[in-house]
Parts: sequence; structure tokens; C-alpha cells
Amino acid sequence: MTTTKTDVTGTELVLGGTDRVPRLGYGAMQLTGPRVIGLPDDTAGAITLLQRAVDEGVRFFDTANAYGPRTVNQLIGRALSPYRDDVIIGNKVGADRDATGGWIVDSRPETIRAQVDDALLDLRADASPLTYLRLWGDSQAPGTTPPDAIPLEDSLGALVDLRDAGKIRHIGLSGASPELLRATQAITPIAAVQNRYNLLDRSGVEVLAACEADGIAFVPFFPLASGALTDVDALTRPARRLNASASTIALAWLLRRSPAIVPIPGTKSVDHLLTNIDATRIAPELTQDEVTALTAVEDDDAARLHLMPPAAADNLARRRAATATTS
Repeated sequence: MTTTKTDVTGTELVLGGTDRVPRLGYGAMQLTGPRVIGLPDDTAGAITLLQRAVDEGVRFFDTANAYGPRTVNQLIGRALSPYRDDVIIGNKVGADRDATGGWIVDSRPETIRAQVDDALLDLRADASPLTYLRLWGDSQAPGTTPPDAIPLEDSLGALVDLRDAGKIRHIGLSGASPELLRATQAITPIAAVQNRYNLLDRSGVEVLAACEADGIAFVPFFPLASGALTDVDALTRPARRLNASASTIALAWLLRRSPAIVPIPGTKSVDHLLTNIDATRIAPELTQDEVTALTAVEDDDAARLHLMPPAAADNLARRRAATATTS
């Protein structure tokens, strides 16, 4: 179980009952080449950025075997190992890439075990603080095709066995529906869930509510709506008043939206990293009227996990098409 502090922004939470985590993390998916394949052009810059993130107080990093594949984990290992005791690397397994670079779910137990071992090797770690199982509950996100005839008890059971063997400390889920979350909780405690949720896409709101009820960390991917925030009028006034960027305000809103939320914005730029981190300072400065106006940009009550809002879906499709043409 994950518990949160009771202050207005919840500056940190306790992951799985043992690990204190500042509530602004870093998503490492951008530290790759085009289409999330291979190494970035500036490998030294990526290593410097990861080290700077730790210097600036970031302690929660998100990655996956499928990023590269494996190259992002290798960069993190080069940059941050040996790890500070308070650094949490959350790694996703159960997803892979096909021969064309497409995203697939592969939750066979033998794949889960192999990917955990590969991640520990690449990250230069003896054990994983947090390993997510990639599920298929969030349609329109990468890797959402259900695996054929792999019972959840088998794929999740592989992680449970690895946890019992000391290779994993906490188990999380990525791409869970409320129903899948309940099913997994019948098998093992869940420390964190990673689903879509941002100012323009509230698809994960039902899962967020379940996480809040059960004391589970909710880690929204695409927290900055894949760069589609420039035309959101509700961001303009607080951005001007607080002399902050629209993206900083959007992250600050997430921190105010729920104390269970741990955003994981990604970037290749140190300047953008610092802008993102500034959301922790800005969040308490948002007025309640500003938070209410930002929340009203989309209708949480109408959001459903299987329906990405058209504007968000169109923007994601454009980004994927752009990266495909550069590969």
C-alpha cells in the first residue's frame, strides 16, 4: 500500500509502505533514437541529464525494457549506478518490440522472468525497487493487444515469485483497467499503477479513483498531453500570474488534482527538466479557482479508459507519424 502526506500538494508519498518518493519523477522514454529505438544522438548528454535530475532532487525514474529496446535501461545504469538508497527506478516488463519496431504485449512467464533479469543487468542493480507488469486495459496506448491465452495469474505470478526471491521489492501495473486492478489485488499487493491521465485526457480517472481508495500510487504517463497544451486557455492566466510555462502549470495541476499522483514528465533538455521540476514549487501557489478551471477543461465524469479524447488521439497520432518519418 502507498500512503500520502496530508498537505495540499502532497510533496511526497510512501511507495508500498516503505519508500518515500518525491511526487515529481522523470520518464526516460525520450532518451532513445527515433520511434523509441536505439540510442539518442547525444548519449553523453542523456547521461548528464539523468545525473542532473538526481542533483535537482528527482528520486523516481520511469523506464522499460521495451525502450530501445534495453538501451534506456543501460543509459540509466551507466548514469546512476551505484544508486542512492532513496532512488526508485520503476521498470516495465511484459512489453516488447516486433521486427518493425511496433509495440506488443508479451506476458508469458518466461518473458517476464527474462526481462527482469535483463533489466537488472542493464540497470546494474541487484534488485528492482519497482517492476510494473504491462497489461492491455488502456486501449489506444502502445502495446495494447491482449496476449493470447496467458492467464493473469501466470504472468503476475512470475513477478510474485521474483519478489519472493528478492529480485523485486514492489509490484506495479501499467495499462490497468479497474477490473484488472481488482483482479491483480486478489493475487498480490500493488504499489503503483501507470495509466493515461493529463489535462486533456482523463481516460484513467476511474483507475485513479481506485488507486486513491486503496492507497496506491497513480503514475500518469503522457502527463503533458504529448505536447498538445499550447492552446489551452485555462493555462494562460496562472502561467502569466506565476511567471511559469504552460507545461509547468499543467504539472502543478496534476500535483493538486490528487495526492496519489506522481507525474513522470520526460525530456532530453536540462532546461525543460528544471521547468518541470519547478511544478513542485508552483503547485501550492495555484488558487482553488485556478485548479477548478483547469479541472473543468475536460469532463472527468464522462471519461472512459477505452476512449481517448479526439484532440489527444489526433495529437498522439501526429507524434507517432512524425517519429516514423524520421526513422
